[in-house]
Amino acid sequence: MDSDVKSRARKAAFAARKAVFGGADVSDRVVAANAHLNAVLAGYAGQTVAGYMPMRTEISPLAAMHAHHGGLCVPVIMAPATPLRFAAYHAGADMTEGAFGAYIPADLAYLIPRVLIVPLLAYDARGYRLGYGGGFYDRTLEGLRAAGKITAIGFAFGGQKVDQVPIDATDQRLDMIVSENGCLAF
Repeated sequence: MDSDVKSRARKAAFAARKAVFGGADVSDRVVAANAHLNAVLAGYAGQTVAGYMPMRTEISPLAAMHAHHGGLCVPVIMAPATPLRFAAYHAGADMTEGAFGAYIPADLAYLIPRVLIVPLLAYDARGYRLGYGGGFYDRTLEGLRAAGKITAIGFAFGGQKVDQVPIDATDQRLDMIVSENGCLAF
């Protein structure tokens, strides 16, 4: 895949997500999306779920994460071009700024999740996501899938859907996308 194609797609996706995030009804859409995510996560009660701490215009999964009945963790970037690790997290955890400004728990007790809530810039009806370009989630999903069954859930606003995400051989497909419009399973 031509890196310029993905770069242009990322630029357009950032702008589209910013526009969706800035809408007057954004809080209602976040609540609706979290309700759908909570319903999906109910099927994974007792399992460790990796969520994320939202940044900039990412949709926040925190309400559904905090309602989950099971272990929680959030991603920690260890180094460029490496898989993510996941630190145990709970509501009210003492947090510190990690790589790229993402907040991570101050106490880094690592867990291995079976379910991942994945942030994204754009997604398509095939289950592919456009990320930020570091390849962290693709490397992580590839490694976790090689070790056993996992479920990767993209979490986004419905307005982040595009006709087709540009992909290459290293891109990992998601198992489902959850938005304020419901759940798309692949």
